[in-house]
Amino acid sequence: MHPVHISNLDLNLLRAFDAVFEEGGVTRAGARLGLTQSAVSHALNRLRYILGDELFVRGPRGMQPTPRALAIGPQVHLALEQLMTALAVADFDPAVSERQFTLAAAAYACTVFVPPLVAQVSNEAPNVGLRVVEMPVDLAERLDSGGVDFAIGAFESAPQRFVLEPLLSETMVWVIRAHHPLANRMRTLEDLIAVPHVAVADGFGAGGARAQDVIIRRSTSKDANAVDVALAALGLRRRVGVTVADTASATAVVARSDMAALIPRRLALLAAESGRLRLIDLAYEPPAVDVQLVYRRDRLSDPATAWMHERLAALAGFDRTRG
Repeated sequence: MHPVHISNLDLNLLRAFDAVFEEGGVTRAGARLGLTQSAVSHALNRLRYILGDELFVRGPRGMQPTPRALAIGPQVHLALEQLMTALAVADFDPAVSERQFTLAAAAYACTVFVPPLVAQVSNEAPNVGLRVVEMPVDLAERLDSGGVDFAIGAFESAPQRFVLEPLLSETMVWVIRAHHPLANRMRTLEDLIAVPHVAVADGFGAGGARAQDVIIRRSTSKDANAVDVALAALGLRRRVGVTVADTASATAVVARSDMAALIPRRLALLAAESGRLRLIDLAYEPPAVDVQLVYRRDRLSDPATAWMHERLAALAGFDRTRG
């Protein structure tokens, strides 16, 4: 028997072996582990060298285990399960926990979701800390490392190790300041282009990372393009007076100027309640935007993370009563 020294073993090599053994292929194993195909292959090659066995050979039905792999496969799987059970975090008690959570959110989510979340968390878990940070360009890396627990935003896609969980569908609406001189006469798109517009910059990017490592956010240019297409169909063209970084900034500019802006309806309703803005209903219907909660698929096994996930998911129901 080939001697194996435990000091040579990396737990990740056994996780890769177990995934390939269970899934029957390197690609599927990589998707399960959140790793690339090359990373799984590299781990297998290292384990092959340590154990002195091929472990898997390519066959007509995928990767076929060798006799050695068949012998150790069930034992490795059981050992990994026992290790996970031994290291499992104790039950989470929100009433006494001092756990800290980090939520990544852009201006819209900070305004619409964070206040009710803070109220709920403060009531149920007075010692739990919540840190809200700007949406980072390297969101996937932050979620992988644990630097961010959850993110709220509009996203196009994410690698398989992440969950894109729908929270709600948001509509866009045109707004002007409450005492705008044209407030009572703005009824058509022709009226709308009589004033300059506040546009929101499209600052999303992947930072040059590989596609499989990127969470792609929804581009705000989609809304701007839809507006321009609708206007062009009527032979109209708008004038952008200022471009800002986010919808919260657009709201602030509109409230103190004679400009108009297209912003999320829930954000507009909050501003209207305060008496700052007025919603304008036009014959033009902007496309809906899906707002999602993003997190690592494997993190919900942690009771504390599962508890926070439930609070975040409940915000969708809370917020629907507003819109």
